[in-house]
Amino acid sequence: MNSPRIAFLDVDGTLIDSGEVIAPSTIEAVRTARKNGHLVYLSTGRASVEIYPAIREIGFDGTISAGGGFAEVGDELVIARTMPEAAVARMVSFYQESGFDFYLQSLDQLYPSPGVRARFATYLADDLERRGETRTELLSVTDRNEHAALKAFANVRPLSYTGIAKSVFLAADPTAYDRVAEALSSDFHVITGTIPHMGTGSGEVTYGGVNKGSTILLLLEHLGIQAESAIGIGDSTNDLEMLQVCGVGVAMGNATDEVKMHADEVTTAVLDDGVWNAFRRHGLI
Repeated sequence: MNSPRIAFLDVDGTLIDSGEVIAPSTIEAVRTARKNGHLVYLSTGRASVEIYPAIREIGFDGTISAGGGFAEVGDELVIARTMPEAAVARMVSFYQESGFDFYLQSLDQLYPSPGVRARFATYLADDLERRGETRTELLSVTDRNEHAALKAFANVRPLSYTGIAKSVFLAADPTAYDRVAEALSSDFHVITGTIPHMGTGSGEVTYGGVNKGSTILLLLEHLGIQAESAIGIGDSTNDLEMLQVCGVGVAMGNATDEVKMHADEVTTAVLDDGVWNAFRRHGLI
């Protein structure tokens, strides 16, 4: 067997597709790699609370969540990179003054503005229509009778300004990203959104220097593992730094052109055995 490796897998567009279904080969790849002695971590823009039980039940060695805001080894939180309260207040004020919907992510809570649930309901309906029939061999990771995101976004309550690692903004305004970047980029890491077909009307904001890549380096130091042995697999803007810091950066076949340009190689698409093929190529399975 090859020397033990550590793999970091993005969730949306890498582990699962936008319809939140997963290829059986992906589950088999993760479980086989771990059985073979390799480490497999999730590395996602989702908050920990947004990672559905069906995803966790696949079995992972740990999680990077909120776009690099938190890192857990097993169930132990080992890294927390949250924003100062004053920075959160500044960010929220800008969103509110601009009329943008948004939600804040802490380790285990979401704090949505009142319009987020309706916007996500529309997005999910549009996405379902756009995708058409789902392939029958694929496995769903969420309960369509009560979508977890809609349930979470219905819980509108007073915002927390402590323990916040990331925000997501959502707007009908296609200049939203440019406006947020201009207002906040001096102190924050601002990227375009990773929600399909929302484009520059959405985006993600972490504190300056906080991203998946920089947190992976901190986690690898904690674990005593060299970055050269790491494999990062992703498909969108918030994966760029991850692909750059890992010894091998793999873009999914469905990745954006920008991500493919920054990757060392490209595997097949999310539902076409992309993770399996990448793991097989590098000897994890």
